[in-house]
Amino acid sequence: MTLAIAPFGADDTPATEQAYAIDAAASAVDLPDLPCCRQRFFAMIRHPMPGNRSVHLLAHLDGAPAGYLLLDLPQLDNTENASADLVVHPAYRRRGVGRALLDRGLDLLRERGRVRVSTMSPAHLPGRPEHPAPATAFAATVGATDALVDIRRRLEVHQLDQQRLDSLLAEARTRAAGYELVFWQGDTPEKYLAEVAYLDGRLLADAPMGDLAWEPERVDAERVRATDRAIALRGRRRYHAGVRHRATGRLIAWTLLEVTASAPWHAFQQITIVDPDHRGHRLGLLTKIENLRHLLAHEPDLRVIDTFNADSNEHMIAINEQLGFLVRDRWSNWQLSVCG
Repeated sequence: MTLAIAPFGADDTPATEQAYAIDAAASAVDLPDLPCCRQRFFAMIRHPMPGNRSVHLLAHLDGAPAGYLLLDLPQLDNTENASADLVVHPAYRRRGVGRALLDRGLDLLRERGRVRVSTMSPAHLPGRPEHPAPATAFAATVGATDALVDIRRRLEVHQLDQQRLDSLLAEARTRAAGYELVFWQGDTPEKYLAEVAYLDGRLLADAPMGDLAWEPERVDAERVRATDRAIALRGRRRYHAGVRHRATGRLIAWTLLEVTASAPWHAFQQITIVDPDHRGHRLGLLTKIENLRHLLAHEPDLRVIDTFNADSNEHMIAINEQLGFLVRDRWSNWQLSVCG
């Protein structure tokens, strides 16, 4: 048995094709209810998120593409950290491919002065909560800790209770005097850049992080523009709703829904955040319902929306459950010391 691991660059199309084929095969087994998007994968390799430097490794077992490791190394903040995406083709698991990729990746991270690396994976096999997923067993063998539990919830669009949404909206509006809703699609309008940057930068400060050692990100208008470009290249169709405070004209709340490029049936509910000075007015609930309807008015093929919340984020979980999101599965955020 011959195992070879080599780095590949963003312009190496054959290697990226091989890595994508591994990803698609693994997704079909491990995450059959989530879309595997080729455009997103290629853009992730070629156009990393702003403030990140990427390293890509591809493993061949007896000449066959068997696994890959993608490492993201933040450059603007969290400079002791790295995030990883390690995937082994189902046909080549339990043959040392994952461990060899991880060992090579840890060597690279040590050379670059990183202290810890994190990744995220489902805790159990699809539809079988009594059986741990391969990533769970692997994480235990390499000494990673489950630093934060996320729960994925799913909204089935055909089961939406529109009368209940009307009632929730009416109640929320009674608490939201002095505010007005705004909507946009795609890139952030120039007039909202500074305020979206502020809200985005609050996310890691406000959200429960468990034992994950990640600091809040420093987000400015240029970083928002660059993030918009990177997400657009991934083919994501983005629907935003925000809330303006009439007295000051400031955007003080924002939520985002994204539709997958290759799967118009699927969307992710992404960030929802309210400026702390304006909480207590049901603005989170208001923006999420209004943006949901904004999305559905433009995406007739949409069937499901997935969202992730830390299991301790009781406030956001309560809002999502009011909308009809139901628990789908549990995910682990693994954290591993690079120094061993």
